[in-house]
Amino acid sequence: MRGAYCLVIRMDKDKDIRIGSLGNIHFPKGYYVYVGSAMNSLETRIARHLRTEKKKHWHIDYLLDEADVVDVLKIPSEKRIECDVAKFFASYGRPIPRFGSSDCDCESHLFYFPKKPELEVVFE
Repeated sequence: MRGAYCLVIRMDKDKDIRIGSLGNIHFPKGYYVYVGSAMNSLETRIARHLRTEKKKHWHIDYLLDEADVVDVLKIPSEKRIECDVAKFFASYGRPIPRFGSSDCDCESHLFYFPKKPELEVVFE
């Protein structure tokens, strides 16, 4: 299966975390939605994010060392819709600048919410 996905991440307390080349970022307590894509295997990419032992490759790998994934939304698609999904969340959450978006023109692919967002999103 190909497509995009959203990870809902819980941060139990305020933390400063070094995120690879982005440097130290302050993450307030609350929830974050990370938008990613997997045009080869959605299930394999999500499983990788959920593993605790892995080589750090993406910005999200650094964050997931310090926070917990509490929900996952799969969005099957043969088209690359990751940026469309990120733009949707940008209108509801606070973007974390440049996080996960170094290969596109999006402001971010990670968005902060003080309370857990309900993910009932439909994309075509």
